[in-house]
Amino acid sequence: MAEFGGKWRGLKSVLMVLINFLLAFVFVSAERGLTREATSARTDETGDSVSSYVLKAEMKFGWQIVLGSIIGFFGAAFGSVGGVGGGGIFVPMLSLIIGFDPKSATAISKCMIMGAAVSSVYYNLKLRHPTIDMPIIDYDLALLIQPMLMLGISLGVALNVIFADWMVTVLLIVLFTVTSTKAFFKGVETWKKETIMKREAAKHLESNGTDAGEVEYKPLRGGPSNSPQKETKELEITVFENVYWKELGLLVFVWVAFLVLQIAKESTYTCSIGYWVLNLLQIPVSVGVTLYEVVSLYKGRRVVASKGDEGTNFRVLQLMTYCAFGVLAGLVGGLLGLGGGFIMGPLFLELGVPPQVSSATATFAMTFSSSMSVVEYYLLKRFPVPYAVYFVVVATFAAFIGQHIVRRLIIVFGRASLIIFILAFTIFVSAILLGGFGISNMIGKIHRQEYMGFENLCKYDG
Repeated sequence: MAEFGGKWRGLKSVLMVLINFLLAFVFVSAERGLTREATSARTDETGDSVSSYVLKAEMKFGWQIVLGSIIGFFGAAFGSVGGVGGGGIFVPMLSLIIGFDPKSATAISKCMIMGAAVSSVYYNLKLRHPTIDMPIIDYDLALLIQPMLMLGISLGVALNVIFADWMVTVLLIVLFTVTSTKAFFKGVETWKKETIMKREAAKHLESNGTDAGEVEYKPLRGGPSNSPQKETKELEITVFENVYWKELGLLVFVWVAFLVLQIAKESTYTCSIGYWVLNLLQIPVSVGVTLYEVVSLYKGRRVVASKGDEGTNFRVLQLMTYCAFGVLAGLVGGLLGLGGGFIMGPLFLELGVPPQVSSATATFAMTFSSSMSVVEYYLLKRFPVPYAVYFVVVATFAAFIGQHIVRRLIIVFGRASLIIFILAFTIFVSAILLGGFGISNMIGKIHRQEYMGFENLCKYDG
């Protein structure tokens, strides 16, 4: 136990240093945000804005790239482990430190989220569920949520154009504060359950005359289950054996359909007949696939196995609620320019899904939404490729390292609740960074006496 205490104190010291670093960055970012708002309004002698100059300039390594890489590394590592992507850290970093305008920062942020998500999914594809004989990614849960998530993102993007910046900022702060708080208390609850399990296991070993100094890690079940718990630790098998190809095929179909509709929509005028037809075609695609999964779950042909026995008996209202939360997650993601993991992660935990499965499934779902955005942004030439490639490499490497380290820590400390605390911490830091970034922009608009009301979607020029 003394060894465990020493390890935990060392981990806590590292976390405190990181927290202090990020908080210091927040206070500096507010001042820098105001300065860059004024700078972005200036133009050079050729008439090009500073932001467009940054887009055209070749990538040059300096202290901004170094600092941005460090923050991006930790953001990707923590975001991928928590299953939230890290966009709440990437966007302020790219805007306030690297110097990109908000649109380019959002586009590169999506690239980083995609890189981190792909790396995490590849890592997780080789792992099995901690307590049940199934992949650690719950494909049925993803198939239930993902199509609605994609539909919600389309709605959120439209609302992002309509809503004023201050409205988005207020919504972001309130929503992220609530979700991070709920995730934190969920982590405390899980920590207490794990402590009880470790004590019971230690007493059992002592009663058998065995040394109780090291108690073997046995993860918590995701929900009540009468099935025997797996005695083994997380197993690794080949990727092809661990993929549910039918479910994956349906998810890829939704991804391709939405991507084709989004690309086709770019060739139409906003609010034209073709524009609305292409938007409305997204509904039958997403609703059709989700309805197939809902009916299968309701009739018992499919199960959300990661929820234990609770994943076999669904009511219609319960399934509709899950779908509604999927739309809400996508709507918030599109509205704030982030991945839907900030909603999906806490939602899956509330559904009783184990932390490892929640993180893996949320990241898996975000891979589709973020990659679709990246392809669309690339075709629209919204980001400089050299910068994007560099930060994708940073995020991909960081996500893989973060996944590996946290999996080892879970086994060493015997606590899967570490994932929940990382989730809560990442959401909270994102609320501070994006909130401070949004407030600084609002102050700049107030000083310049700019319009801060609702916008007209049909007059938006993209």
